[in-house]
Amino acid sequence: MAFKTLDEFLGDSLDLPVKCLDGTVRTFHIQGPSAENGLKVEKLMETGMKLAASPEAEPDQDALDDLAELNLYEAALGDTYAELREHLDWPRFRHVALTAVVWISQGLDAAETFWNSDGTPSPQGPANREQRRASSRAAKSTPSRASRSGTSTPRVTGRARKAAQT
Repeated sequence: MAFKTLDEFLGDSLDLPVKCLDGTVRTFHIQGPSAENGLKVEKLMETGMKLAASPEAEPDQDALDDLAELNLYEAALGDTYAELREHLDWPRFRHVALTAVVWISQGLDAAETFWNSDGTPSPQGPANREQRRASSRAAKSTPSRASRSGTSTPRVTGRARKAAQT
């Protein structure tokens, strides 16, 4: 089996239909970010998710410094940034920008869920590897229920069965 060319299955852009200020519906084409901007967006999202999950945690100073030099929405929207600002009000602009951020950091399925949920998606599974592993460890350490009635029946071995018959 040979590897397919990455372009055959990887979507490197996002097309979002939006009703603009003039009442027309336009589809905005958002090209994938550069590798550098994509990594920064992902790092900022991870930092934000860690802070949301554990507010007492110490923020990643490097990620916050990146935020100072990088406009998150500009990095996520790329060349479409100016066009979107011209044609959209703040709520629509913000929803498009955040959808692009979710797309960059969590993938197309998560972005589609975010887009279709009015910006308030139901809680999704853990987003990064560390959270997935923690969730998996918690699931493994939780004992499974042996009986729905709360009682248990000891297993009968062959020797005990033979003794019970005599």
